[in-house]
Amino acid sequence: MTPRIALDAMSGDFGPSVVVPAALKILADYQDIHLILVGNEPALAEALGEQAAVDRQRLSIYHASQVVAMDELPSHALRNKKDSSMRVAINLVKQGAADACVSAGNTGALMATARYVLKTLPGIDRPAIITALPNMKNSYTYMLDLGANVDVSAEHLFQFAVMGEVLASAVKNVSEPKVGLLNVGEEEIKGNERVRDAARLLADCPLNYIGFVEGDDIYKGTADVVVCDGFVGNVALKTTEGVAKMISHYVKQSFTQNLLTRLVALIALPILRGLRRRIDPRRYNGASLLGLRGIVIKSHGGADELAFSYAIKEAIREVEQNVPSRIADQLDVFLNEKRRQVG
Repeated sequence: MTPRIALDAMSGDFGPSVVVPAALKILADYQDIHLILVGNEPALAEALGEQAAVDRQRLSIYHASQVVAMDELPSHALRNKKDSSMRVAINLVKQGAADACVSAGNTGALMATARYVLKTLPGIDRPAIITALPNMKNSYTYMLDLGANVDVSAEHLFQFAVMGEVLASAVKNVSEPKVGLLNVGEEEIKGNERVRDAARLLADCPLNYIGFVEGDDIYKGTADVVVCDGFVGNVALKTTEGVAKMISHYVKQSFTQNLLTRLVALIALPILRGLRRRIDPRRYNGASLLGLRGIVIKSHGGADELAFSYAIKEAIREVEQNVPSRIADQLDVFLNEKRRQVG
């Protein structure tokens, strides 16, 4: 099967100037792929320039006359932007003309539109945002929710755990990924009632639940999947981004203090480049909106060509692994097990 990915080419901070080069990069890296650029057709044709006649068997343009602004209210976008590049790209997934959608647009509008158009999977009350973060075991920790759901119930946290486990298993090919519940301590008495109730639900299901984990466990690689509500997850993610920028700032400042430190930096340059590559946030761009009846990937709004190409790669992986169907099947197994235990 050739994955067909619809790209919201007009959204984000840079629109076609980033999406088009990223699409061409993916076409060069993948032979069996079809990309659909969704947006203003004349603008996209101009952005393609001399490349317009290249790979047209694997690259097409689908016209959309509107654009959702980055600061636009989700409710306004949902009601008044029915021909936006974001909405049309998601519609293509709904219609079966595309297997996934990638957008760097307004997160709230993307979530609201995707949920309205695609609906949630059976047994899933709310979609969640998940992404992979590098850890000290030279692997990844998948964390959700990262901002879609500020107020959640224990049952929602249980559903997030199931979705995260399936994604980690599908993408990382890890059998029985370890699932941890983010808390202020590892002891059973720690945390609020909602978190403790979620722990009881997880302990009674076939998931490989390892108990509570703390913030530093995210990067230690203690768990393959870390589950939390969207408020905590978003704060943790933004704090991580801030710390990474601070470390980069101080490293650069330390190596440029004087002639000696510049010489040391020159010697250490290969190591610094390797480190920068390993922790480069652009290479972890592409957060999944899990729980929908289709694949939607959220790229960072300020993504450059490299970062957006990684978001497309994430969409390709999820299409190849048929993630929504696997989530539905796994959740059905767990829910049947819960019914059996109650009965």
